[in-house]
Amino acid sequence: MKDQIIITAAELFISLGFKSVTMDDIANELGISKKTIYSHFSTKSKLVEASTFHFLSQMSCGVENIVSQEKNAIVELFDIKNFAMKNLKDNKSSPQFQLKKYYPKVYNLVQKNHLQIMEGFVLANLEKGIKNGIYRENISLDFMSKIYFVGMLGIKDEYHFPVDKYSQHELLEHFLEYHLRAIVTEKGLKTLNTLLNHPHLNN
Repeated sequence: MKDQIIITAAELFISLGFKSVTMDDIANELGISKKTIYSHFSTKSKLVEASTFHFLSQMSCGVENIVSQEKNAIVELFDIKNFAMKNLKDNKSSPQFQLKKYYPKVYNLVQKNHLQIMEGFVLANLEKGIKNGIYRENISLDFMSKIYFVGMLGIKDEYHFPVDKYSQHELLEHFLEYHLRAIVTEKGLKTLNTLLNHPHLNN
């Protein structure tokens, strides 16, 4: 039952937001009493933490699966972007922004974990792209892996990118193009332009 509570809570939090979903909502969705949930999680904050780490684990497994397919490094990034959008259900509001606002302690824990995962993935992608001649050889790997993470956090800031003006999908598209144009070689630029000019190829 504990695992099912985590899974259901994660789906509701991602779909409707951490603030608006109550313990009653989760209990009703599962067809159980709120008391049963509290027997496993003494506070909503603890459930938010468990659900968030469950979601991150699922995302990490999905990314690892995409990476294991050993595609072109640029195509790999587009595939991961599409996978992320599918799992975030293309919501207008950023779950990460809500987590930071309403559950800052959980947010800080998540960020430390997420940074390690993201840096490792981006570093591997950069190395692959350089090896295949589609990313420039003179890239600072440490800087680029960190600035990618910082940029991903930045586009989720609803103060600078209000939800009534930007969708998550649009922001991810723009950020990915911005990132890739900074590091591709001439060969890589051809691949990037093909994907940008023919959207069906990267969906």
